[in-house]
This record gives sequence, C-alpha cells and structure tokens, in this order.
Amino acid sequence: MNARSQLSLLYHADKALDLVRTASDLGLLERLDAGPVTLQELAESVQVRPLRLYKFLDGLESLGLVERRQPSDDLLAAEYISTEPLGPAVEAVLGENSIERDRDKYPWREIHGRLDEVLAGGLDAKFAWPPVTDEDVQGFERSMAAGTSPIIESLVTARAEIFESHTRWLDVGGGDGTVAETLLGAEPRLTCDVFNLPAARSLVEERARAAGLESRLGSVAGDFLVEPLPGGYDVLSFVRVLHDWPADVARTLLEKAKHALPTGGRLVICEEFRTRDRLAIQFFWTYFLTGVDACTSRLREVSWYTEALVTLGFADIRVISGPFDVVVATRG
Repeated sequence: MNARSQLSLLYHADKALDLVRTASDLGLLERLDAGPVTLQELAESVQVRPLRLYKFLDGLESLGLVERRQPSDDLLAAEYISTEPLGPAVEAVLGENSIERDRDKYPWREIHGRLDEVLAGGLDAKFAWPPVTDEDVQGFERSMAAGTSPIIESLVTARAEIFESHTRWLDVGGGDGTVAETLLGAEPRLTCDVFNLPAARSLVEERARAAGLESRLGSVAGDFLVEPLPGGYDVLSFVRVLHDWPADVARTLLEKAKHALPTGGRLVICEEFRTRDRLAIQFFWTYFLTGVDACTSRLREVSWYTEALVTLGFADIRVISGPFDVVVATRG
C-alpha cells in the first residue's frame, strides 16, 4: 500500500472501525474465517441485501482484512475469505477487555493537536515514569496486566525450552504476577518470585492468595536500577521490561542477570521486538510517550539482544517464535 492510500484509510479510521464492528455484530467474521464463502451465501446467512454487502466487503478488502475472488461476472458468485483469522484479532482490539480500551484511559487527549509543542519541549504528557507513588506503581502494573495474553501464550508454548530441568524462577519487573501465575499453573514443579518495587508486593501476594499459590508465587521487593538482582534462581526473566530503558541501562540489566545466575542458568527475554507489526501495536505508546523524556520506550530488533548476550558470554541462544518472540540463553 502506498502512502496516499494508507493516509486515506487513516483519515477515515472511524468509518473503518464501524465496518469491522458491524461485521462482528452480524456474525460475518466467523463465516469469513471459515471461508471461502460466496456473496450469496453470506447475504443469505445474515439476511442483508447482496449489492450493499458487496460494497461493504470492498471496504474490508481495502483494509487488507479479506480477499476476494471473482470467478465470473455473476456478482453473487464472488468468493471471500479472511486474510488471517479475524475473530481473535477483533476481540483483542475491540473486545471489552482489550488493551486498546485500557490505553484509552491515559490522558492522551491533553497532547492531541499539540504535538508541535510536545516536540519542542513546551508540553509534557502526564505520565509518571518511573512510577513514583505507590498508587502510580499499582495503577501501572494493573494496566500492564491487561496486555499479557499474547505474552502468556508465547511463554506457555515455549516453556519446555525455557525451563527444562530448571525450577526456581525470578521474574524481574514481573508486574502483579499475572504471567507467573499462568506459568505456574502450566508447570506444577516451578516456583517463582516476582522482583519488583515494594508497592507491587501487595498485588503479587493478593494474586497468589486468590490462586492458591502462596507456597509457589512470592514477591521480592527491590529496585533493579540501583540494586543487584537477587541470586538463588536458575531461571531469570525480563518480560516486556528492557525496551523501556536506554541501551546502556538495558545492557547493565543483562550484566546483572549474568552475575545473578549460576553456570547453566537460563535467561529469558520476552519483548516487543522491533517489527512493523509490533510498531503498529505499540502505536499508542509511541504517540503518548513522545512527551515523556524519562521513558525511552525503544523497540529494538531481536538481533540487538542476541548480540548483547553473545558479548556477555551467554551460550545456546535461541529465538522461539510466537505472538511475542522469546529469547532463551544459557549462562556459560
């Protein structure tokens, strides 16, 4: 798609979302995901006028969400299929518990239309980073938990390669324990401590109690920017943590991880590695954090991490593909 076409779609984004919501409400997404299906079959199944539906589907095609095949001049014979499963994608973005809805709670409207002032340094976005008060910390961690579904899916899928015979896990900056809770459910032999700021401890403890995991899910309070990482663990993870910091800080955290791990210990990095898709999904934060100098929010290519790990002497470095790619390395 060229720049002119893309900008046209962006200008009419509210109309595009109206198309998608309507397709979902009518039950068209399930039929398109199961396709190919003809225009006649679609129109009859949802009881709409075929010519109007044809133009409606042109709209979805312009968004790159469906493909059309026209085997003849017969309008009703046009066949449609989604380019990839639309149901899960629409639920992730437009569903009641979507991360997009959570992000919309942030005060982005205060900088909207004033980005020239933001870029010149005359206006800051109202976002405390790093979080200052206990309320800031807890609000941030609850918000981050809203976007963990694809991360959890990736880690659960990769858990055999991550843990193997390793059982003692430290999740550095692990939020409120949402990710740890799910992994512990999938791997009964694991124990996990979440290393986070003191204000997050009550969130982790609350989650452990609610899940009946008090003996396996714990909290270690600390500040990884100023303290060494605690030892005694054979797996250490950074899940959506390192990209928030400048390169020198990220490298220092990787060095701290090396010192904390025993020989043969595992380091796990699960980040929004820089790709066009990840930049698109990250767009809200890219926009909003333009006015927050303290937060780097810098998506890096996965090669940046693998090369840094090689330099630090880690071995058996693997990248496991998934909704979020996972880097696994062994301390030499």
